[in-house]
Amino acid sequence: MPKNCLKNRYGRRPYGVGLLVAGYDDQGPHIYQTCPSANYFDCKAMAIGARSQSARTYLEKHLDTFLDCSVEELVKHGLRALRDTLPTDGELTIKNCSLAIVGKDHEFTNYEDEDVQKFLDLIEGEERSSHAAAAADDDAAMEDDAPAPKDPAVGGPEAEPRPMDQ
Repeated sequence: MPKNCLKNRYGRRPYGVGLLVAGYDDQGPHIYQTCPSANYFDCKAMAIGARSQSARTYLEKHLDTFLDCSVEELVKHGLRALRDTLPTDGELTIKNCSLAIVGKDHEFTNYEDEDVQKFLDLIEGEERSSHAAAAADDDAAMEDDAPAPKDPAVGGPEAEPRPMDQ
């Protein structure tokens, strides 16, 4: 084989990133999940990342109430879902939580550190659901390499995946 002939071989998947992209336009609120495969899904609610199954379960269970919620109530639901992904002895704090809000008549606002504390105080003292704590611990033992859920209500695609260039 000639010396100038290159062979590229990969033994593993290439690095990629998944994102949740949220926004608001004249058609209402949107949340999209983007995948390393370049597919994206329009979701009603979604959680991604390690131990996210517990959060998706929480979101699916409460999805029907979201349309009637105030912004404050929606934030509380989001924080509860996030808290359910933590190990049994884990707590949400200003050091491991940040928050962003966008919506009708509410410009995109990112809250970090001390600004998050007022939101964390809203759920302080609430007990975690016992099954969520057990599920979070189970999720820690499993690898978060599962495909996106097929339920269109929570995170699953409402339609077939679409390439990003459409």
